[in-house]
Amino acid sequence: MRIIVSGGGTGGHIYPALALINEIKKLEPSAEFLYIGTEKGLESSLVTREGIPFKTIHITGFKRKISLDNMKTVMRFLKGVSDSKKMIKQFKPDVVIGTGGYVCGPVVYAAAKLKIPTVIHEQNSVPGLTNKFLSRYVSKVAISFEESRIFFPENKVVYTGNPRATEAALVREKDRLTDIGLNKDKKTVLIVGGSRGARPINDAFLEVLNEAGTRNYQFLYVTGEVHYENVMAEVKKQGSPKNIQIQPFIHNMPEVLKNVQLIVARAGATTLAEVTAVGLPSILIPSPYVTNNHQEKNARALSNKNAAILKLEKEMTGNELLKEIDQIMNDDQQWNEMHTSALKLGKPEAAKEIFELMQKLLENRSS
Repeated sequence: MRIIVSGGGTGGHIYPALALINEIKKLEPSAEFLYIGTEKGLESSLVTREGIPFKTIHITGFKRKISLDNMKTVMRFLKGVSDSKKMIKQFKPDVVIGTGGYVCGPVVYAAAKLKIPTVIHEQNSVPGLTNKFLSRYVSKVAISFEESRIFFPENKVVYTGNPRATEAALVREKDRLTDIGLNKDKKTVLIVGGSRGARPINDAFLEVLNEAGTRNYQFLYVTGEVHYENVMAEVKKQGSPKNIQIQPFIHNMPEVLKNVQLIVARAGATTLAEVTAVGLPSILIPSPYVTNNHQEKNARALSNKNAAILKLEKEMTGNELLKEIDQIMNDDQQWNEMHTSALKLGKPEAAKEIFELMQKLLENRSS
């Protein structure tokens, strides 16, 4: 099977694509891939680092307000479609999949116009402009949240989950806590605000740092590299509690997730795919600064089913945060209920389901 994959802009679009590629390589070792992204996007470094053949087109996103820049974007889109058709004809894929971001617009559209089976994968509960546009032309739409079904043609939608869940579920459990100075035999709370950190979460936790230091459980507090020095300066002023280990960034987060009992985090699609895959209870503080407020809607998909506690950033204080942490960590019944609910939402077979969807498209095409 020959597969073109396209997606870019943010890790939320790229990591699911890479997870899917890695799983397909296991299921069908002879599969060949071409990834089409942009030269300046994050995908140019992440994809090439994995040794996956990579080509680029030039494309920018539409402004949500009327703008002259949108005329330039239309021209870039048409040029991107033309360039994509050339790459497609040269590579001769059996199927093309887009995982979101502006770049997959011209790539997947070009493939659809060339009558090649096409799939788009939507990570969030509220889709972006590109996937809404492409849903009219593609063969199938794979979704991560049932809540996003209403935005797409019903006959095309398949609920598969997010391929990152597959990676999280398959990660072997290791003692990552000892490596970073924590006690592997103690219950642990992970506090993280994403790869760049989240100042409101940092500020809330710093408010109650000393009180958190009195708990009989421990904290792994990931500040984000941008905030690390300022946080460390404040922590030192407060005496550096021994049950709180602070890191600027954690590589291979799925390994850490299997070693903790609770996570406090934003509500990005990748994070939620990972935590539900391992059944990890969560306190979610969605970023209010994202398109269509999709993180809050992602979080509600979990909180409405008792898999998470949702706290809006504007309502969050240190005392409120610590109160919620205490409640979950000290109530085994609540923890078990949240754990069970999270597992029910997890889709550890997501990557396999998307691959099987591709296979069905090829079977239908040949019959």
